[in-house]
Amino acid sequence: MGISEEAIQLRKLSQQFAYTSIQMHESIGRKIGLSGTDHKYLGFLVQKGSMTAGELAVITGLTTGAVTGLIDRFEKKKLVRRQPDKDDRRKIIIVPDNARIAQLIIPQYQDFQDNTDQLFASFSPEELKTLEKYFRSALEIMNTKIEKIKS
Repeated sequence: MGISEEAIQLRKLSQQFAYTSIQMHESIGRKIGLSGTDHKYLGFLVQKGSMTAGELAVITGLTTGAVTGLIDRFEKKKLVRRQPDKDDRRKIIIVPDNARIAQLIIPQYQDFQDNTDQLFASFSPEELKTLEKYFRSALEIMNTKIEKIKS
């Protein structure tokens, strides 16, 4: 059984969503003085909390050299600080300043988050389950692709 035209059109709409998301994040990043990717990488630190540069490199897929530059840019803007690990002084922990990050980013996102919440609230419970299934499955497909590329 072939893939329906509707399914292909939905995949194309999903791609357009991804491209527009990149444009939005790049615009927000520029507005706050970061690149779009830098501002999204900052999100990893906010979500996951303090970590080593090596851990950030694994999560982002960046080289350790690129992560050093990223951390330098964040530190220059006082968004993170480097702190020696208490147990292993050879390690440096990258500590996000969540209050400063929130102060910088929330004003740029609040309306988007509010509008997205309102959009999701407009769906029935069944429709929300369908959306959840799509997002979970799409994430699984993407994570599988990431792992395949890495190996």
